Amino acid sequence: MTLFNTVLPFVSGSVSLVFALVVFLRWLGMRDHWHLLLWTLGLVMYSTGGFCEGFNGALGWNPLVFRLWYLFGAMLVAAWLGQGTVQLLAKARMAQVTLVLLVIASAYGALRVFTADLDPALMTKSLHTGSELSGHAIVTPGVRLLTPFFNIYGTLTLVGGAIWSAYLFFRKKVLPNRAIGNVLIAAGALLPAFGGTFSRFGLASALYVSEFLGAVVIFVGFLFSVSKKGKAAAK
Repeated sequence: MTLFNTVLPFVSGSVSLVFALVVFLRWLGMRDHWHLLLWTLGLVMYSTGGFCEGFNGALGWNPLVFRLWYLFGAMLVAAWLGQGTVQLLAKARMAQVTLVLLVIASAYGALRVFTADLDPALMTKSLHTGSELSGHAIVTPGVRLLTPFFNIYGTLTLVGGAIWSAYLFFRKKVLPNRAIGNVLIAAGALLPAFGGTFSRFGLASALYVSEFLGAVVIFVGFLFSVSKKGKAAAK
């Protein structure tokens, strides 16, 4: 279990952090492309979640680490990555309104997570395998109910946006690297959700494996989409 519960989350966090740095450096050269900065924030959240999982595997339960993991790794990461896609594809007015709403919702979520009562023993009293961090440790009612709203929004915007972009490139028969890249981004974004499902039904460490694979596949998809062949079409 040490490999999967400690080393693998740290690797996932490191891959995500390198990914965030690559996107941030790209934004520095394209300052008006704000979707890159939002993706950077989302990837930093992904990285934070991985490092918190690795810390838990190496040193055991820590309330602050758990709260950071739940807020950034479980609650907000998908929504902020998805918001980057909204910034890229949606009209300016819609992107601005949804961003303001997400900032307000994220601040409220952070308040609820950091004031919630915790009981780590509850992580092993559910269908969850207990080998990974789990939101079941949150005792205060209503906190975990917030998370699906963020994740649904993030999945619809990130995955939906990637699939839509891939469809447009396939239909126009141009820039196949961008079409393939968006397919990979959509697939990578879905992997952690599948891993979480397998974990709940007893497959130990499936979540951490899927998070690692998701980070790698999204990273590869991004590199495909911004390769030199697609440079002319980059926003």
